[in-house]
Amino acid sequence: MSDAAVPDLTELLADSPTNWGKWGPDDEVGSLNYLTAEQVLAGAAQIKKGKVFTLQRLIGDPKGDPVWPGRNPAVREMTLDESHWDEGNNGPAFPGGMHCADDTLTASLQGSTQYDALGHVWYDGKIWNGFDARTTIGGLSKASVAPIAERGDAGRAVLLDIARHRGKEYLEPYETFTHEDLVACAEAQGTPIRPRDILVVRTNHLQLFFEKGDKFYSDFCEAGLVYSPELVSWFQEMEIPNLVTDTIANEVTMDPHNGAALVLHSALMRNLGVAFTEICDLEKLATDCADDGTYSFFYVAAPLKISEATGSPVNPVAIK
Repeated sequence: MSDAAVPDLTELLADSPTNWGKWGPDDEVGSLNYLTAEQVLAGAAQIKKGKVFTLQRLIGDPKGDPVWPGRNPAVREMTLDESHWDEGNNGPAFPGGMHCADDTLTASLQGSTQYDALGHVWYDGKIWNGFDARTTIGGLSKASVAPIAERGDAGRAVLLDIARHRGKEYLEPYETFTHEDLVACAEAQGTPIRPRDILVVRTNHLQLFFEKGDKFYSDFCEAGLVYSPELVSWFQEMEIPNLVTDTIANEVTMDPHNGAALVLHSALMRNLGVAFTEICDLEKLATDCADDGTYSFFYVAAPLKISEATGSPVNPVAIK
């Protein structure tokens, strides 16, 4: 599809629903407001065995860190180690003779398992809740990740194992699915999606990154959810607070129907305030769910509190 034929998001999403103003003119956490105390308790009620699964991918993985094209993987560097006490290196002299190690991390805040800020994407000069896009200049003074980090995220979650549902080890590039597929997957797993559930979607698409290395980025287009007006309406009607996936961008990269990039970032995050959590490692959780047939669990997460940031690393926890 030629660039000239790709519709502008202002046109494509002209009639798309929004939650702007629903929680007041100053709201910066959007659909996470659906996660009331009642939802937290509903999540906690899923705990039957006390099994804990952490969902963050390893930063600095020797096999590589999957990141969005153009972003650099994290670089960890030692600033203090035992070599600093070798002869002539003048390591610090602590009373009592203690030695220690220190290091630094240089990383894109969107370069690992992370939450997007609601102000991360926009069109037509407005970010989430109608804040002016110029509030992003020099840092997000509105709808940064900090309010999400301050609030935290906890509730009942359902794993939707789309790859296993389709009888595949992983979804291929360009492969798409809809909200109807999510519903069908949940029904087949015996755990229907309830209003206000946190949706955790497994594609295992990033296995291709670990198999192919840099060739993963050739003709780059991740598998994922694909935009439709019906999907957006379903997310709004179901009051979905958080979309959690194991891909870099939570949706098919280029919409096969219109050629636009990352439409759901705008339709769901910018317009409905749905929190996006990306690049999760769902493999151990998915195996356990398949083994015991239980696909609902307590999900709890809070990204790092970073002022005015567009996103922040997180290590979500699923408890069954």
